[in-house]
Amino acid sequence: MLKHERILKLQPGEYWWGGRTADGRSMPYGGTLFRADLAESHLANQACPLLLSNKGRYVWSEEPFAFRFEDGELTLSGEEDLIAGEGHESLKGAFQYAARTHFPAAGGIPEELLFTAPQYNLWIELLYEPTQEKVLQYAKDALAQGMPPGVIMIDDNWHGPYGDWTFHSGRFPDPKRMVEELHALGFKVMLWICPFISPDSIIFRKLEPSGILLKDREGRTALRKWWNGYSAVLDCTNPAAVEWIQDQMDALQREYGIDGFKLDAGDADFYETDDRSYAPVTPGGQCEAWAKVGLKYKLNEYRACWKLAGQPLAQRLKDKGHEWEGNGLDSLIPDGLAQGLLGYAYTCPDMIGGGEYMSFTTSKLDQELFVRYAQCSALFPMMQFSAAPWRVLDEEHLRYCVDAAQLHVRFGQEILALAEHAAQTGEPIMRHMAYEFPEAGMETIQDQFMLGSSILVAPAVRKGMRAREVAFPAGSWEGDDGSVIEGPATVIIDVPLSRLPYYRKA
Repeated sequence: MLKHERILKLQPGEYWWGGRTADGRSMPYGGTLFRADLAESHLANQACPLLLSNKGRYVWSEEPFAFRFEDGELTLSGEEDLIAGEGHESLKGAFQYAARTHFPAAGGIPEELLFTAPQYNLWIELLYEPTQEKVLQYAKDALAQGMPPGVIMIDDNWHGPYGDWTFHSGRFPDPKRMVEELHALGFKVMLWICPFISPDSIIFRKLEPSGILLKDREGRTALRKWWNGYSAVLDCTNPAAVEWIQDQMDALQREYGIDGFKLDAGDADFYETDDRSYAPVTPGGQCEAWAKVGLKYKLNEYRACWKLAGQPLAQRLKDKGHEWEGNGLDSLIPDGLAQGLLGYAYTCPDMIGGGEYMSFTTSKLDQELFVRYAQCSALFPMMQFSAAPWRVLDEEHLRYCVDAAQLHVRFGQEILALAEHAAQTGEPIMRHMAYEFPEAGMETIQDQFMLGSSILVAPAVRKGMRAREVAFPAGSWEGDDGSVIEGPATVIIDVPLSRLPYYRKA
């Protein structure tokens, strides 16, 4: 198939965002060489065939495309028509037009509790050995330390072989009673699931003749390598496959009172361009089909997604390391901003301290880093704990994490109102400074953000940082410490370990 190509000359002072969430630290594009191909990889996170410019321009395609910024030009190529629009004045104008035209907001939000309270994912604490007893103990310990109840997520291996979405009777002898206890404590309960089917299981033998498993180029059942080995894959372009897995999920809700699901995997990387599927789609189309499975459930979470901007899906940043720089704390804000500008408004940072579990087995835990992770997450639309702060921190550092959790609760109704606004407009909840203040020259700022249109958040994101520079747009800004700063101004503020700086525009 012939490629559609287009070259755009960059305008003076023009910056661009978009493509893949995980490229957030490389945004804005335009100043240096950068290239990406949305057909090759989504880098284990959300992606969208969208680019946006601070000069009011945008690019959209219904299918993946490649793009390159080099020598003052944006070069685009793809299998489908590339739409390039202009005349929308600013980054906000370009986003709003693209959203209305190509991915209009669906009018609903995910479960409210995701926004109004911290989440607790049991991955780091329990890894592949979750049990009923350990789940209940984590919940009770959290409350005992002054943490608010919220959504609790039981991660991988609560079940039998992959595809057998029933509780493992040895690890969970009475799951209905467990869920009832968690509900009584104020928690809602999510279960981890994925589109993989263990090939040496009874469930595989039942499903293979049904035709709902993905086939490779030869027409044989595809076996794909993922982080837990080799598995068959549901073909979610097949309505029968969707019906089958949703029947399993519905049964868990009906029989045990499960509130929702963390729908993991589904990455475009696990599919091939020449797979034989029920409906012919790209690997991104398979990713999109898996993401649509979760639209039936108000309490949901995704890490990999394609083209479902504007839909009521909670979108978590990919697993981060327990590190200051690289794929660590320094990536939370730029990746979160990228999510919002791609149309994924219901943003969740990765697990506090980092969700890449090898970080907790091969290196010494940095208590300061853990606290700064919690503070950075506190005024995101959502925040998610995993490694138990009461286990890994001393009393002082634990207190700072509890404070961050309580701060999120205090802002919960305000965040929820922004989520409801996003459901109507598609606008990000967490916004780039240049999105709200297009004339302020803030396009390259990566370490502060706006919560809605009036709250400026400036976390400490470097080791040992006890003072930091904050850029204030025009207006009067009242700080969490009672100070008032008149903008426009760039000010050095104090950031002791106990403080997450935020400022409300008068």
